[in-house]
Amino acid sequence: MVRYIPRKIIVDTKVRDSLLTDNVLNNLPGVPVEYVADASTAIDAIRGGKDPLCVGKKVLLLTENRGRFLKPCPGTKEYICCGYQILNFATNCNLECSYCILQSYLNNPAMVVYANAEDMFAELEDKLSQDSESIYRIGTGEFTDSLALDHLTGFAKLIVPYFAHKGNVILELKTKTDNIGNLIDLQHNGNTVISWSLNTEEVAQREEFFAPSIDDRIDAAFKCQKVGYRLGFHFDPLIYYTGWEEGYQKTLERLFAKIDTRNVSWISMGGFRFLPELKPVIQKRFPQSKIIYDEFVPGMDGKMRYFKPIRIEMYSKMLEWIRDYDPKLCVYLCMESREVWRKVFKEDRVENSENLAKILDNTGDNK
Repeated sequence: MVRYIPRKIIVDTKVRDSLLTDNVLNNLPGVPVEYVADASTAIDAIRGGKDPLCVGKKVLLLTENRGRFLKPCPGTKEYICCGYQILNFATNCNLECSYCILQSYLNNPAMVVYANAEDMFAELEDKLSQDSESIYRIGTGEFTDSLALDHLTGFAKLIVPYFAHKGNVILELKTKTDNIGNLIDLQHNGNTVISWSLNTEEVAQREEFFAPSIDDRIDAAFKCQKVGYRLGFHFDPLIYYTGWEEGYQKTLERLFAKIDTRNVSWISMGGFRFLPELKPVIQKRFPQSKIIYDEFVPGMDGKMRYFKPIRIEMYSKMLEWIRDYDPKLCVYLCMESREVWRKVFKEDRVENSENLAKILDNTGDNK
């Protein structure tokens, strides 16, 4: 995989002396740097340009997060949610996946790293000390790829050892990359799960531009397995197309040829879904993509989804294939109704979001 290198770095003067800023500048000695007291002018200039989504990804903005770093996953009450906590250390992603919701979600097109890490750790200390009995599942891959910029920021070197000494926390780093160099020698104490987003090779080639191949992702997972990390895998979005069954079976075959199921904390599945406003963005930016031209219906969350029978068929077959490798693997659905859960798993295995959260807490804590 080609590592991300921006064409320009913008540094908010409020974070010019931070460790993350130092890391980035030391790792990018030849890239032009602009220091600004207010980044909004630079952001507005990108936003008003001809192709802000493309141009913005070439600019790396180091600034401060003036809000909270840790927030609950913005689930929808109509669907069962996993009870995730999101640690927002960065926004945007240098990969170009046609289906990415960030294209219609973010109001800042630049690549952003929140460099005031000391404020983040202070917030974490305060939050985690309030309830030492509960288990927190915290992830960094909601608004960015957890590892895509790690060769520049060294963020993993800060966050993984920090959580290694927290008995009530499971950290999940979710990625499509093979950018794991900083992870290999870290003390993690079994508290960090490294997760990969997987798909069929056909989908990866047609829809996931600049991302490593499926085999490269699995190879990266294998290397993390060798140094004791727990692993997770997310088949989300599942894409329905002619030949999808063979494609996903091949990916599972490749995966479990290298990965010991005893080292897998969880596997999630979620059908392709998108906000209506994302469709014209995909049409403009990825005119060759066919994924938005299937039949969709509005879901209870306003997102366009495959018809329920199609989703149930895909989930059921995937579950059967996964269970053929290990019937004890923890498999869950992302943002689906209790009805769909019941039809896929043939039981009321998960009744509500709280129930699912407890299952994942216990699975992730299985060191």
